[in-house]
Amino acid sequence: MTKGKQKQKDRSKSKVYQLIVGVVILAFIGLMLSDLFTKKKVSVNSNSLVNESKVYEFMKEGELTFQSKNGNYISGLDIEFADNDFERGQGLMYRTEMKENQGMLFIFPYEARQSFFMKNTIISLDMIFINSDLEIVTIHKNTEPYTLDSYPSTSPAQYVLETIAGYTDKFNISESDNVIFRKTN
Repeated sequence: MTKGKQKQKDRSKSKVYQLIVGVVILAFIGLMLSDLFTKKKVSVNSNSLVNESKVYEFMKEGELTFQSKNGNYISGLDIEFADNDFERGQGLMYRTEMKENQGMLFIFPYEARQSFFMKNTIISLDMIFINSDLEIVTIHKNTEPYTLDSYPSTSPAQYVLETIAGYTDKFNISESDNVIFRKTN
């Protein structure tokens, strides 16, 4: 074999080797990127990540009662509390069900105009905004799941109660009715 043919054969082997190494590197990069994009994590706030594949179950932490303006009992719920930034940010996202007698009460440190949206919220809700005197100031009924549309309070509110959609209609709950709640844990 001549030196020219040997050099050509060595270059061909080198090119095949480079091609194989390149394919292996691209495959590795592809796997890494695939892993990044298939992890089901969603940023809730700048300090935490929530895994959307986690199963969230209701945990009773208290009870809430609705009363008419004149103090008559209307209905009652078992409630979970969302009383810190993480819990308020998570809310009812990723929940696949909620019973009619369950709700989540968001407690804010001060009264202000509040606004909620339904990002990553699977079930339709009634949102009930409540002022510091425990009077209902705004109700948004049958909210649309997964939307980024804003559901604001019409007056300052310190609490927001989320119930299953249709709850306020079923029990004739209206603005200016009151709530009473207590922690049980």
